[in-house]
Amino acid sequence: MDKVRIRERIWKLLEEENVARFPRPVYGRIPNFVGADEASRILITLNEFKNSKIVKINPDAPQRMARYYALAYNKMLIMPTPRLRSGFIIIRVNNPKEALRASTIKGALEYGKIFRFNNKIDAIVIGSVAVTRYGARLGKGEGYAEIEYAILKELRLVSDDVKVITTVHDLQIVDEIPVEEYDLPVDIIVTPKEIIYTRTNIQRPKGIIWDRLSEEKISSIPLLSKLRSGAL
Repeated sequence: MDKVRIRERIWKLLEEENVARFPRPVYGRIPNFVGADEASRILITLNEFKNSKIVKINPDAPQRMARYYALAYNKMLIMPTPRLRSGFIIIRVNNPKEALRASTIKGALEYGKIFRFNNKIDAIVIGSVAVTRYGARLGKGEGYAEIEYAILKELRLVSDDVKVITTVHDLQIVDEIPVEEYDLPVDIIVTPKEIIYTRTNIQRPKGIIWDRLSEEKISSIPLLSKLRSGAL
């Protein structure tokens, strides 16, 4: 089954089973789901999360509580701005009230400062449309999670063994996903019911694969343009 059909099947399944949450419909999104907050509560029990000081978490709705917990536990939160238009921001807060506000996209942009690329990231939390138990992952189809990882890899801000974690609904686990050279696998899957260590043998991208990016995509993301020109 190709990637487009897998995405469509999962979005349809979440809607039909009524486990999709706002914003709905979930088509075309990293889907928010019933149990997303519980998955985030399980996430913070992982040693891979507890022992991290700097965590990168995506800005999508199902990972909002993960962002809150990162801030509430006094971690530095690195968040990509929507569509990477303003690159990455780094967020620190002083109390739980600020953490709750800063866990939203609007609040993150309010509290965040432009990330200056001098802090190595200890763990990555990303959203997914579908995953397999052996670590293959499918996003919504625009490639931002892969581009973000590749940029950080090029800048030597993530190590080869940094843990990549995703939180999903159990219905988002599928048997098979096609894997391409630029795809980012996951090491740990957290659902409201289960923690899965994938022990994946899927190779991570070593950096930006320029010939897989269109000129339109490069020009729309200032960080990519700067990297290509040697300005970073």
